[in-house]
Amino acid sequence: MKKVSLSGSLRENVGKKDAKKHRREGSIPCVIYGGEKQVHFVVDEVKFDKIIFTPDVYLITIDLGGEKYKTILQELQYHPVTDKVLHADFLELGEGKDVTIGIPVNLVGTSQGVMAGGQLIKKMHRLRLRGQVDNMPDNVEVDISSLVIGTSVKVKDIQLDNLALLDSPNSVIVRVKTSRNVAEDLEDEEGEEGEEGEEGEGGEGGEGGDAPTPAAEESKG
Repeated sequence: MKKVSLSGSLRENVGKKDAKKHRREGSIPCVIYGGEKQVHFVVDEVKFDKIIFTPDVYLITIDLGGEKYKTILQELQYHPVTDKVLHADFLELGEGKDVTIGIPVNLVGTSQGVMAGGQLIKKMHRLRLRGQVDNMPDNVEVDISSLVIGTSVKVKDIQLDNLALLDSPNSVIVRVKTSRNVAEDLEDEEGEEGEEGEEGEGGEGGEGGDAPTPAAEESKG
């Protein structure tokens, strides 16, 4: 996983009024949990840009007055109108402790189905993995080069060493579906084949006049 550092200041008081005061001053109230005790602190709002305006997941070292905590960002609370970050929760990582992290999906290769005119649909942008943080990849690569129209890659098709995938095995990560133009082309081709077939049957059945074809007999009976 990619690594980044944040520095902050411990909060002397904890409460709604204190939190509002820090927000007015351009800081975001935060908490670290998962360790021996919860740690409440604030971080300058501008420092958050590098960890929230990106699809990447980071291993974050938080420095609070010289004491450092190894964490991952667990949850963000946003203002319902302005979308500004109101609060951030960080999970402290302990030695030998498994964690659950949503890791971004990265599609690699060129789909045969897309080259044939199909449409690529990415259904899942992250996969939930559980395991040691040191085993977590920056992203989960999904090879789409063998995908043809009508096929997909599911969670159960992904193999990762020393990590468990928590999403449903049958969940579709990415698929290639028939685009409208391709569907119309296929319908036209089928229509032309059908017309040729009818003409051919009529020619062979000239002597028989109205005698039904075998296909027609099957449909009747």
